[in-house]
Amino acid sequence: MADLPFERLKVCPPFTCVGLDAFGPWSVTSRRTRGGQAESKRWAIMFCCMSSRAVHIEIIESMDTLLHKCSGAFCTQRPCETAPFDCGTNFIGACKELGMDKTVQRYLSEQGCSWEFNPPHSSHMGGSWERLIGIARRILDSMFLQLNTRLTHEVLCTLMAEVTAIINARPLLPVSADPEQPFILSPSILLTQKTGVPPPPGDFSDKDLYTKQWRQVQALANQFWTRWSREYLPCLQHRQKWTVPRRNLQVGDLVLLRDKQIARNCWPMARISAVFPGKDGHVRKVEVTTTDQGNIKTFLRPIAEVVLLLPKD
Repeated sequence: MADLPFERLKVCPPFTCVGLDAFGPWSVTSRRTRGGQAESKRWAIMFCCMSSRAVHIEIIESMDTLLHKCSGAFCTQRPCETAPFDCGTNFIGACKELGMDKTVQRYLSEQGCSWEFNPPHSSHMGGSWERLIGIARRILDSMFLQLNTRLTHEVLCTLMAEVTAIINARPLLPVSADPEQPFILSPSILLTQKTGVPPPPGDFSDKDLYTKQWRQVQALANQFWTRWSREYLPCLQHRQKWTVPRRNLQVGDLVLLRDKQIARNCWPMARISAVFPGKDGHVRKVEVTTTDQGNIKTFLRPIAEVVLLLPKD
């Protein structure tokens, strides 16, 4: 198991090193018409601070506005030094668009901002922010599937603010039984130096989902908190890891390429053509070469997506 990345241990202001990803979409009511209601889709983009573990969620109306939201977040918080991404087509397109603008390149270089891409099919390398995005997306998707009414854009934005507050209020350390430490360290405390803001007073149930919008938001926030406390908080326990060193993959090794879309007996064989060791000397991503109908193809894959068949020696 790899050590923590350098960005996770760096002493810096919040949101200096961030990891981000987009999730969704969800259908919302954009406007009312004579024949009914016009619907449109909304996505969310989550910025996760690598050092304080705080999150910030923005609602976007289309994937084309992803670059605008990133620029807006950098303007309000400060340009980040490191921003790891996965290899989504939206991020690849935004990177190409920035690459064609020399002025933007010079600005990002002066601010010390760099974009880094994880290898394809390696969402596990996202680590901390991928876990937060995964559980938040799973809870929200199941909530909206059970909802019999459409949300508006304003309700969705307010709900994401409530979700952000719930996620940032999670404990970062095991709860101490020491009476001299009555407060639980959370990302919101690191951001605001406050213990948190209590929710509005009142009892909100499922019946409020079909009443006024502000009660609808609070009812949805209660649903999210119930599932968040039941599904995520119990996972904040000590996790064991493997400590026995294993052989690094090397150039010339014969491997199988894992592919979830085909049967395991039909996985293609490939030869490792290049390895990329990390700072600790361990190889975690490789370049493989395989043949498909007589054509030679090269792929970049994490070691979790390859199975060693025959070492070169």
